[in-house]
Amino acid sequence: MSRCKEGRVSAAAAAATYVVGVDVGSIMLRCHVYDKTAQVRGVSSKTVETLHPHLGWVELDPEVLWTQVTDVIKEAVQAAGLQMNQIAGLGISTQRGTFITWNKKTGKPFHNFISWKDQRAAELVNSWNRGVILKAIHVISTILYFLTRSDRYLTASSLTFTTQHVSLRLSWILQNITEVQQAANENNCCFGTIDTWLLYKLTKGSVYATDYSNASSTGIFEPFQMCWSSVLSKLFSIPMSIYPPVEDTSHSFGSVDAEIFGVPIPIVALVADQQAAMFGQCCFHAGDVKLTMGTGIFWDVNTGNRLHTPGAGLYPVVGWKIGKEVVFLAEGNESDAGSTIKWAKELDLFTSVDETSRMARNVIDSEGVCFVPSFSGLQVLVPCPSRWYLRASVVSEHLKTLMNISSKKTREVPVNDPYACASFMGLKPSTTRNHLIRAMLESIAFRNKQLYDTIVKQMRVPLRNIRADGGVSNNSFVMQMTSDLINKKIDKPVNTDMSCLGAAFLAGLALGFWTDKEQLKKLRRTEIVFEPQRDAGEYKLAMDNWIKAVQRSLNWYSQTSY
Repeated sequence: MSRCKEGRVSAAAAAATYVVGVDVGSIMLRCHVYDKTAQVRGVSSKTVETLHPHLGWVELDPEVLWTQVTDVIKEAVQAAGLQMNQIAGLGISTQRGTFITWNKKTGKPFHNFISWKDQRAAELVNSWNRGVILKAIHVISTILYFLTRSDRYLTASSLTFTTQHVSLRLSWILQNITEVQQAANENNCCFGTIDTWLLYKLTKGSVYATDYSNASSTGIFEPFQMCWSSVLSKLFSIPMSIYPPVEDTSHSFGSVDAEIFGVPIPIVALVADQQAAMFGQCCFHAGDVKLTMGTGIFWDVNTGNRLHTPGAGLYPVVGWKIGKEVVFLAEGNESDAGSTIKWAKELDLFTSVDETSRMARNVIDSEGVCFVPSFSGLQVLVPCPSRWYLRASVVSEHLKTLMNISSKKTREVPVNDPYACASFMGLKPSTTRNHLIRAMLESIAFRNKQLYDTIVKQMRVPLRNIRADGGVSNNSFVMQMTSDLINKKIDKPVNTDMSCLGAAFLAGLALGFWTDKEQLKKLRRTEIVFEPQRDAGEYKLAMDNWIKAVQRSLNWYSQTSY
C-alpha cells in the first residue's frame, strides 16, 4: 500500500459537470448527485444494517456495507440519468468513531466494524476513569498548566474517556482478539475508521489514509500537534504502526479503480459526518453554530483557528483542514435522538414519522410522562454539589478540589454513563400514545437546551447563526420547542441531508467545480426560520421532572451486564 500523491485532476474529470456526495450515517446510507447550482439531481439511500451479537455490542458487517456503498453510488447516478464518466469527483462523509482492523498483506478484516455506539469497553472505560494513572495525569497536568499556562496541559487536566472514543474500544480489541494483537506486533495490521476502509476498498488497496476531521474524532489524536497521540497509544498499548497517514479534508486521495464503476472517479474529500454537515451549512465563520439531529444530537460551534479547551460537556475536534487553513469546532452531543424515534416506529407507536408533530400537539402536555433517551448510554447534565465537581476550565477550582475545599453550591455536571437505561417514567392509566410521543420529542428539546446553555457558558467567541439539519430537524414540534427553550432563531435548510452536501462541497472545491466558500454560501437555501413563540419558563416544571427522571435512570445496569 502507498499513500496517494496529490496531483491534478484528469482532463476528463475536469470536463464532467456533476459531483457525488456519499454519507454513511448510523441509520441511513445516502448518495446525492449535485450539479453546479448544488441542486440534487439523483438520490439513492439504504438502511445501514447493524448487528447486535451480545448485549451492548453494536457492529457492522464490512462486506455488506461495502456492497451498499457501491450500490447507492450506481443507483444515484442512474437516477440522475447520467453516466459515470459525467461525475467529476466523489466526496465521502462517514459516521465517526466506527472502526475496523484488517490484515495488511491480504486485506481481510479481523472482525466486523465496531460501532461508535458499542458498549463492550464500558468496564474498561470505567476502570481507566477511576484509576490512579488518570488521577496522576490530572494532578501533573494541572501543575504544569499553573506553571506554563499552556492549553495543552489544561486539556490533559480534564482528560476522561468514554465508550464513544475509539481508544479503549481498540484497546479492547487488541486485548481480546489474539489475531489482531499478533498482526499488530508483526506490523501487519491496519486500523481505520469507515472512511479509511472505503478509500482502501475503492482504490483496491492502493491508498491507505484518513483525514484530520475523522482522525480528531477518535480520541487518540493530538489536536495541538495535529498527529496521532504517542502518549495515549503507549498508555493503551496500541502500536503507532497501525494508524493511517492523515491528509487534508479536501484533497486528491486517488481514484476509484476503473473496474468498480467502469471509469476512474477521483476521490477528493474524506470528512467526518458532523464536520461535513457544518461545511454543508456554510458555517465558515467563528461563532457559527450547527445543530444536527440525526441518530444523535450534535451541537457544533466554529471556533476558528483556536482550539477549544474541553470543559463541562464540550470537547474540541478538527472541523476541516484545507491547505494552510485549519478550522476547529467545539462540540457537545447526545447519542440518541433519531434512534429513539426509529425505535418508537418499530413498536407501532405511530405509522409515519411525519405524524409525530401532530400527535405531540394533540395533547396540551405529556401529562407528567418523561422519557430518558439512553439506548447507548447517557451523556447529560445533572445537578451535583460543587465539592464533587472538577471544573476543567478553571484550574484554581481544580486545585481547591484536590485540597478537599468544599462548597455548598449545586451546579450541573456532565455525566457519561454507559450503564444508564432508557425509560418512560410517570406513566398513568390515562397515558396515551400521544403522551408517549410528546415525552420522547420533549426529551430531545430538553437535551438541546442543556447543550446550548453549556455552549453559551463556555464559548469565548460570540455566537452567530444557528442552523439545524438531520432527519429530526424536519419535526416542527422539536424545532419550535427548541427555539422557545433557547430563545433564539433557528434556520432550517431546504435539504436537511447536510453531510452529503458538505462532502460534495469539499470535493467540488478540490476539483475547482466551485471556486470558493463565498460561492458556496450563495448555493445554500433556507426553507424556514423557527422563532421563539413561548417563554422558556413555561417549560421549567416539565424540564425539572425530566432531569429527575434522568437521575433515576443512571447506573441502572450492572457492569457485568456488558
